Parts: sequence; structure tokens; C-alpha cells
Amino acid sequence: MSVTEIVPNVSERHVSRAASVPFDAAKQADALTEAFTLIGAAVRFDRNTEIFGEAEPAEYFYQVVSGAVRMYKLLSDGRRQIGAFHLPGDVFGLEAGQTHRFGAEAIATSVIRVARRSAIIALAARDHDLANELWTRTADRLQLAQDHMLLLGRKNAEERVASFLLQMADRAAAERTLDLPMSRQDIADYLGLTIETVSRTLTQLEGKAAIELPSSRRSAFAIAPRCSA
Repeated sequence: MSVTEIVPNVSERHVSRAASVPFDAAKQADALTEAFTLIGAAVRFDRNTEIFGEAEPAEYFYQVVSGAVRMYKLLSDGRRQIGAFHLPGDVFGLEAGQTHRFGAEAIATSVIRVARRSAIIALAARDHDLANELWTRTADRLQLAQDHMLLLGRKNAEERVASFLLQMADRAAAERTLDLPMSRQDIADYLGLTIETVSRTLTQLEGKAAIELPSSRRSAFAIAPRCSA
């Protein structure tokens, strides 16, 4: 089955070996997820596959069913700034304008539910719960962006890494062990640090008994926070 058969008018270059997959709506019960289930389609994106590119038309909304997604922008000198990570249940692609300001890639093999932006907005115009959920999701993303701005502007390396780990643990509802899907290079590009600084800071936090690292060689590593703040 081609991508255009799953989601009409989606370019073939957006995915690699995409396939329609089932979606367990019982895992999420909010109005927006119900709308995605009703009018969207689930598509599989392989690891490091582009979902959409910067400045491309923002014709679809997206929800992570499984896996993880990074939002990124390439600077003029080739450096990469990651602006956000999206985990299962997260909705992304909620642009204010008609084009995407950041590109999106699958961090690992991911299942993404895709729905036409115009169809979701049309439903929201008739459904108060859906309109409220869209507003709530957008406000949540704004709060995360504000937190990210504070992190980049005012925190030192240790504070950045610690804040990131606590935020990810909170978003993943992890009580003790946190399995991160992104690489240390991804974390560095999100925190505005070098990969060497991220690795050194993780070692320092481990030395302070704040976290435990099972392996320094894993690209997706588990972290066990021992503090809650």
C-alpha cells in the first residue's frame, strides 16, 4: 500500500516503507485522539526518516502512537538546533502559519497518526471538546517552549542536563527508570551543548549519586533519577 493510499496527497518522499498499522484508541481518550482515530491514518516511519521538512506546507496534524520524534532547524553554518522532542500521545504540526518552521524526523522506528489539518479544524468548529483540546495542546507546547528558552538562556550545563532529565521523566511518567529514545548528540543539540559536555555532565551527575547510567556506549540509555527536584 502506498502512502498516498493511506493519506491522500502525502508525498511519497515523506516516509520510507510506510504501512497502515492499527491504533489502540483505548490508550488515549481525549477528543483530539478520537478525531485522529476517526479521520486520520497510521503511518510507520523508519528511524531517521523525515516526516516533514522546514518551510513545507503545513497540511497535516500528527500524533505519535509509538516511537519518538525530534523537531529541528539547520542553521546557516550547518549546526542543528533541536527545538522539541515528541513522545507517544504528543500531537505536533500545530503551526500558526501555513508552513512548518521546523523539520520533523523519527528518532526511532515510529508509528505516527496523520490527519488533514483542514479536517481537524472543521471538526473543532462543531465540537467544543475538540476545540478545547486543541487549545490545551497548543498552550502546553508554548509552556515547553518557554521552559526551553529559560534553559538555554540562564542555566549552566549541569542545570540544563538535570532539567532535561527531570522533564523527560515527568513526561514519560517514569517513577524510577527512564529509557530515553534519543542519542546524546540529540540531547546536546537540544540543550545547546557539545556531546562531550553532555557526556561529562552525565558522569558528574552519576558521581553525585543523582542518576545511574547503565552504559556510556548506548545511544538510547536508561537513567534512574534519585531525586524529584
